[in-house]
Amino acid sequence: MRSELAFKKQMLGYRLATAEILYHLPDYPELLQSYVWQDYDIAPSYPVLQKFLDFWSRELEGPIHSVRLAGKRIIGAADLRTVSGFGLN
Repeated sequence: MRSELAFKKQMLGYRLATAEILYHLPDYPELLQSYVWQDYDIAPSYPVLQKFLDFWSRELEGPIHSVRLAGKRIIGAADLRTVSGFGLN
């Protein structure tokens, strides 16, 4: 079921987005910790990531130092084609 939802999102223009979030440890603010977030999102605004970062800033104690983002379109409508002749009667 999850893969079907992921496929539908990809057909709507979503891409796989990966963000590396560096944040300060609450008890040791001079130290940075890394967190990797990944989900399907829409470039260039990345609203799903923005929602997550808003949640982080509002609810979690470790202040964000920086975010590095990579996005890759996996599939699109032009990548699909009809295939016949595979024993379908």
